Amino acid sequence: MIADAFTWGTFPAAFRFMTDHSGLLLHKTGEQLQLSAAALGIALLLALPLGVWLGHLHRGSFLAISVANFGRALPSLVLIAFGILVFGIGFWNNTAALVVLAVPPILTNSYFAVDGVDADIVEAARGMGMRGREILLRVELPLGLPLIFAGIRIGAVFVIATATIAAVAGGGGLGEIIVDQASYRLAGVVAASLWVSALALGTALLVGVAQRLLTPRGLTVES
Repeated sequence: MIADAFTWGTFPAAFRFMTDHSGLLLHKTGEQLQLSAAALGIALLLALPLGVWLGHLHRGSFLAISVANFGRALPSLVLIAFGILVFGIGFWNNTAALVVLAVPPILTNSYFAVDGVDADIVEAARGMGMRGREILLRVELPLGLPLIFAGIRIGAVFVIATATIAAVAGGGGLGEIIVDQASYRLAGVVAASLWVSALALGTALLVGVAQRLLTPRGLTVES
């Protein structure tokens, strides 16, 4: 009974914390979004062109699969700890660690999205006189967009959620509230955790909307 009362009483206290400390939560949210956006942007610049190009060439499946397995196997805390040794404590240490987490799903999905386009469609486009670059831009990319965006969505959610751990290495963000229960009490920890969950969900929905807007009519699929 005591545990039940404690559990149910925590959530009203967390929402009161949100009201009383909205400025703090917004500030920490801004830090987390800045860190996440930098990491996701760098990951997109590195992984998306490489995955698309390798998929177009139908080469590099071993690389794509290996990178995916590497990303799943490597713990986030290990990445951050390694980043401390290389970059020290702060923004770029955590950015580097988050980039490593975001690259695998983006690279893997980009590769298989383009590589998996029906060969008959590609041959038909080539028969119409399209060159390799035209086939990539006008056929393979449009057909592969749903799977590409699925990889971006996974990477974005990974980054938003894992950026919470950045607090242990001076990265700021909502994790600073979550790891400091002594100062913010359990209500603050739960409030910040709910905000992280809302950020991750909102990011996934935003990427989903972008996918629907950019995918040509007739190609939109649930992913």
